[in-house]
Amino acid sequence: MADRQEFHDRMLSLGLARVSEAAAMASARLVGRGDEKAADQAAVNAMRDQLNLLNIKGTVVIGEGERDEAPMLFIGEEVGTGHGDEVDIALDPLEGTTLTAKDMPNALTVIAMAPRHTLLHAPDVYMDKLAIGPGYPRDVVSLDMAPAERVRTLAKARGCAPEDITVCILERPRHEDLIAEVRETGAAIRLITDGDVAGVIHCAEAEKTGIDMYMGSGGAPEGVLAAAALKCMGGQMWGRLLFRNDDERGRARKAGIEDLNRVYSRDELVTADVIFAATGVTDGSIVKGIRREPGFLETETILMRSKTGSVRRMTYRNPTG
Repeated sequence: MADRQEFHDRMLSLGLARVSEAAAMASARLVGRGDEKAADQAAVNAMRDQLNLLNIKGTVVIGEGERDEAPMLFIGEEVGTGHGDEVDIALDPLEGTTLTAKDMPNALTVIAMAPRHTLLHAPDVYMDKLAIGPGYPRDVVSLDMAPAERVRTLAKARGCAPEDITVCILERPRHEDLIAEVRETGAAIRLITDGDVAGVIHCAEAEKTGIDMYMGSGGAPEGVLAAAALKCMGGQMWGRLLFRNDDERGRARKAGIEDLNRVYSRDELVTADVIFAATGVTDGSIVKGIRREPGFLETETILMRSKTGSVRRMTYRNPTG
């Protein structure tokens, strides 16, 4: 078996931050304008342009859909100059299109990069997700546990009462039973309307965000992005693909997934070192949103590398004239 090509993550990390920043700035003018599609398209265009400036042989494995569904940044699209490291790219040019259109918190531009064939090629289906922050025994909770058992087990591991645990859940009708069961334990719930990548990331900084656990179903592609962030920041995550029909099962098999019932750990979703960047579009608990000043746009980006565990927060002030 050939050795895996070296991944120059340190050299590529600042370039990845520029990609994320460009997408955020492109969508800035559409914050609060009520046009989700226009905001998303602006971010897509800017992200693609910046990716093609990087010296990489990049393949989008988590993107804007299949080739016939997305004019840009589709799954399988090749990006970069065609020279340099062979890499997998997972991205969400605008995580929270509705949040952007309504000027609500926690809209982000998100991108991750890892060596070729090391990010799960997750199909565009739902994934049942469970995530906690760092500092707990391995596999202390699991997807096979009932939601109430997860809360009680995590509380015991943390040395507190279930009432001291806060769980982040995406507010959807499909989660009504889940929410009711978690509340029966006495735990608090922070409901989010969109943006479950940010929801999972919150677990990694529980002392700042107040979030101890994330659970519930959301997009599988977003699950891979969230796992990339947790691999950098620390924490545990598990995901299991959910299928509503044979068409979705077919998508999974087309992506090379044979065991449709498999539970993936964080390090099975992202199997090698990864770099991750996210830039705030609207204000949130992870990064600040875009600031407008006379003649300038200012962004805040979080840039992370799993190899070193480094987390950088960067402010970028760009002239608009």
